[in-house]
Amino acid sequence: MIGLCRSCSGRTAIRRLPPLNALRAFEAAARHLSFNSAADELYVTPSAISHQIKTLEQYLELPLFHRNRRKVELTAAGEKYLPTIQQALDQIDSATRRLMSNPNSGAVTLSVAPAFLTRWLMPRLSDFQDQYPDVELRMSASNADLDFHQTDIDMSVRYGRGEWKDVEAHLLMGMSVVPVCSPDLLKRGKPLKKPEDMRDHTLIHVATRMEEWRMWLKAIGIDFNDFGKDLRFSSTSLATGAAMEGLGIALADRQLVDKELARGDLVVPFDIGMDTHSAFYLVYPQDRTLSYAGKAFRDWILEQLQPNLD
Repeated sequence: MIGLCRSCSGRTAIRRLPPLNALRAFEAAARHLSFNSAADELYVTPSAISHQIKTLEQYLELPLFHRNRRKVELTAAGEKYLPTIQQALDQIDSATRRLMSNPNSGAVTLSVAPAFLTRWLMPRLSDFQDQYPDVELRMSASNADLDFHQTDIDMSVRYGRGEWKDVEAHLLMGMSVVPVCSPDLLKRGKPLKKPEDMRDHTLIHVATRMEEWRMWLKAIGIDFNDFGKDLRFSSTSLATGAAMEGLGIALADRQLVDKELARGDLVVPFDIGMDTHSAFYLVYPQDRTLSYAGKAFRDWILEQLQPNLD
């Protein structure tokens, strides 16, 4: 099978593509190490599987299987070929599912870290809608690890160090945390005049980032083990909400609690920031061409945030 593609230099190149049915037969037979099982999976006869694999081997001019009486085994060439073919078929399957579920290129499906979604993105979505009224955003909140080839997600905002494989990762917002608490906490109960006074108060943690308080205290010469009371929450939003209710002191990034600070719902008792060495990133697969909607969202969010990183 021959197809045309456009190379990076703009010249037309010829793709060398074996028949798709032959590739499907090879992948199934190699996964099961059985022509019969592959035939059952693909609803064809074992002889049809054998014929398709012979066609592929003739095309490649290489044997892919050792054929024994009771079983088949992959040759060295077959073992080398299989992972790439599986990845290619997975990508075709994923692209087909996305197209069938979302034929409108004016829509983009996003998975966004909850704190970023509720505290930064949602308050600014009206600006995006004003600039791109023809783009539909479909969003869900999640911190879970994401395999783009197993979902219909087009793009994601994730918190980490930008070390994910096979994705484009655009830095959006670094995290520098400071202590925050309710102003009522400063007015009642035990004093909070100096950092050491926090020993008499409750520290509020985000369960997935338990090390942050230890690191912040260590940076100012205080032993975390001197603290006895703490509360743990599953998300930044819950931890910040607990601080607003006067339940203790949380660590938060100013950019994510700017409204609460401006309204006076939260205060910074000690203006000592700490770089977490992690950040929010916009990520999407390297091997996938962005749609018009995806490009619109990428360009908009980078325009909003990248000037702040200079």
